[in-house]
Amino acid sequence: MPRLSSRVARISPFHAMEVAKHAARLQAAGRDVIQMGIGEPDFTAAPAVVESLERAARAGHTQYTAALGLAPLREAIAAFTAQRFGVPVDPARVIVTAGASGALLLACTALVENGAQVLMPDPTYPANRHIVTAAGGTPRLIPTAPADRFQLNAGHVRTHWTAQTAGVVIASPGNPTGTSIAPGALEELVGEVRARGGFAIVDEIYLGLRYEGERRSALALGDDVIVVNSFSKYFQMTGWRLGWLVVPPGLVGAFERLAQNLVICAPTLSQHAALACFTPESQALFESRRAVLRERRDYLLPEFARLGLDIPVAPDGAFYIYSDVRRHAADSAAFAARLLDEAGVCAVPGMDFGAAGADRYLRFSYATGLDRLQEAVHRLGRLLGA
Repeated sequence: MPRLSSRVARISPFHAMEVAKHAARLQAAGRDVIQMGIGEPDFTAAPAVVESLERAARAGHTQYTAALGLAPLREAIAAFTAQRFGVPVDPARVIVTAGASGALLLACTALVENGAQVLMPDPTYPANRHIVTAAGGTPRLIPTAPADRFQLNAGHVRTHWTAQTAGVVIASPGNPTGTSIAPGALEELVGEVRARGGFAIVDEIYLGLRYEGERRSALALGDDVIVVNSFSKYFQMTGWRLGWLVVPPGLVGAFERLAQNLVICAPTLSQHAALACFTPESQALFESRRAVLRERRDYLLPEFARLGLDIPVAPDGAFYIYSDVRRHAADSAAFAARLLDEAGVCAVPGMDFGAAGADRYLRFSYATGLDRLQEAVHRLGRLLGA
């Protein structure tokens, strides 16, 4: 039996997937389970995207593209970034990747030396820290609190930066909390990282699904900021495995060399299909779906408060509610199991997202229909006596 690398041992299981498997077993046995666990939009790809895929397939556009991606798609992403997120971007800085995970893995491979520390907030999306580990780095999760909006800030950088620190990976809006970093706070944080010669990688895969405030990209803070984005969330193309990076001009060549050797290119048919995301008709559809997600959030927030599922910080983006369940249980994992087994409602325990508050928080996703969310609230109320 070949010996696994020590890195594998440092990558913990994703409990959300185990919860999903248990939910699937219950469904196979005839139980009705309301899925508020997995963070995947219940909307499918836009009709124009499917049509674009079919045209590309019939035309035989199935061979490799350039490692950086199709030129028209890179141009469309740059135009979208300027129009939607308020920052002009040179298309030459855009790199099309195999999802946001592929983008972050490419960035960490390029920037993280073996053993280097990367600061991240606790809680954080588990795959982000595991990608740092897979690239040879050491994720250093910094406990955050509701007063921080569960986000890193400049004070954290000043306090926790060491000689071993290479940079930070942050997400705004973030998973699991759905909270964003205020523009001024983000500028101050990036300034502290820049002053220390580090890198700042900002995950903006949920920026299109921000509901309050301006949707402005961190790219506005300077050409040295690296941004990760994706077609999975705002564009509802999860299984198409397509994302992008925007990198500093001087690093494009190095990133291209890595992409050529590691992945060759992102999925070709997905790239052709994604061009249809940027038509006025598709953009109108995505904005209408954004409004639907906001409606779901606005329904759940007061209902959760009524049920005693406390929300220390109201989410302003994504499709998650990070709820403190201490009124009902001392162990969020056991409580999640109870919700699933007794009420048929699936949620993810906080242990997936870090050690800070792992026993007290559950992540609920509202990427499911309003009627199902209403039924979930009914079931939770019956179970909790509220």
